[in-house]
Amino acid sequence: MDQASAFSFDMSYCGPPALPADLWSRWNLEPGLIAGLVAVAVIGVVLLRHATRGRQMAFAGAWLLAAILFVSPLCALTVSLFSARAGHHVLLTMIVAPLLALALPAHWGRWMGFLPPLVLSTIAFWLWHSPDFYAAAFAHPAIYWAMQLSLLGTFTWLWLGLLRSTAPMAAGLTALTSAIQMGMLGALLVFAATPLYIPHFATTLAFNLSPLDDQQLGGLIMWVPANFPLLALVLWRLLDGLGLRREAAE
Repeated sequence: MDQASAFSFDMSYCGPPALPADLWSRWNLEPGLIAGLVAVAVIGVVLLRHATRGRQMAFAGAWLLAAILFVSPLCALTVSLFSARAGHHVLLTMIVAPLLALALPAHWGRWMGFLPPLVLSTIAFWLWHSPDFYAAAFAHPAIYWAMQLSLLGTFTWLWLGLLRSTAPMAAGLTALTSAIQMGMLGALLVFAATPLYIPHFATTLAFNLSPLDDQQLGGLIMWVPANFPLLALVLWRLLDGLGLRREAAE
């Protein structure tokens, strides 16, 4: 645990590790974040003022959930628990990203290719959950935001094609591939024999979890609930593709 005692949270964006007793007082009202959220809201309202009600609601939902993820005490909890940060990333990539994709013009995703966003989202997800890069995100706010924005951006691009493409079978296969890679990473963490994430070696016991228990819980979140949206899309696209085939045969 010498590495844990030497690890510094001085530049951690969400502050020092939270404790159960002070968790609900740890709201993140950092001025830059609040200004950014306000700016995004204003830009969204202006750009979507003539859009359909569905696109406006999708943007509002994405903005609200993003605000909760970064302003609420969950931000501080992600400093203490790997499982909390894993859940944070799952919500960002599996809920906020598809909502943002639905807020974008539908024609942007109708003819797009699947390979670039699949490759980039997979690289981003594995890269930022590798122990060294994961730990680096606690070293400076710029690295933290590089993590968050790269995950959100690549997965929004991926979801845009998954939801809007006119090739349902290809979209379903791409979603299944993304689900498999995420589940594979989750399984590796569930079955790892030792804890891998130095920032949490000394922060989990306050929540009655060992570092390994916390890591396994985070892996389980990636393995099971994170895959529900992607597998639901696989089923929808499969049925869509089969329906198109029947229509073509008639």
